[in-house]
Order: sequence, then structure tokens, then C-alpha cells
Amino acid sequence: MFLVVFRNRKRADIDAAAYSADAEAMEVLAAQQPGYLGFKSYTADDGEVIALSEWVDEEAALAWRRVAHHAEMQGKGRADYYENYTLFAGTPTRVHRFDRQDT
Repeated sequence: MFLVVFRNRKRADIDAAAYSADAEAMEVLAAQQPGYLGFKSYTADDGEVIALSEWVDEEAALAWRRVAHHAEMQGKGRADYYENYTLFAGTPTRVHRFDRQDT
């Protein structure tokens, strides 16, 4: 598994409806990519967002980064939507699991 964590804050003056439409389109497009495992996004009380995408491997995540429409949207995000962001990507060094059904 390869994880991409996108930590961001949006600009105060963004067009929220346009952002939502673009984000939804990117979720649909990502889900169609080979190696896609899942996506979730969480918003903190202070407005910071953590978006987590899961891929089978680094190659799949890098291929998603190079999808033309996604690359265009990254530029739009920097120009129109984000105040700042940090992206973390990698393979977890440790994974611990608990599942009540397994006990």
C-alpha cells in the first residue's frame, strides 16, 4: 500500500461551489485509475483539511499525479483554491490492525 496525505487550507475567498464540483470530479477520476484503493477527506474545526488517498503502490500514485486533467486541476488549486498545502507520500513502515470481528 502507498499513501498520499494532502494537508491543506483553502483561501477565504474561494468559489466554494466550483471547488466542490472540481473536487468531486477528481474523486470520480481517481477512482477510475489502476491501483486506486480509496479516498477520504477530513476537515478539522479550524478549517484545515486532511485528504488521504490509498494506492496499491507508488507507481500507481505517480501515474495518478501525471493524469492530464488531474495535473491541470493541481494548477487551478494553487491559483484559485489553496492558501497552503503540504503533501506527504510513502509506504507505511508499520501497520497495526484491529478488527472486532477477528477476535
